Amino acid sequence: MEIYPDRKQVLKKGVEVDLTPTEYALLFLLASHPKQLFSRDQLLDAVKGLDFDGTDRIIDTHIKNLRQKIEGDKRNPHYILTAYGTGYRFGGQK
Repeated sequence: MEIYPDRKQVLKKGVEVDLTPTEYALLFLLASHPKQLFSRDQLLDAVKGLDFDGTDRIIDTHIKNLRQKIEGDKRNPHYILTAYGTGYRFGGQK
């Protein structure tokens, strides 16, 4: 997978992946800090802002949708890893 921040473009095996702005923001944040653990609240603040009036569980939905688009096997993800009860981290390389 390749991420081009200047174009906000993601390629998987050379094919462009169509991401929503929130999905791209999540992926870019996680990929910019490989192996760093982010809580749902941290991710929510980063992509939706402090004024967001919703639940942090919306992040789980965005992560699920993102995994469907970028992972080869979403049941055994390579890029977006879950730290159960805590949050998410990026498993690939920067």
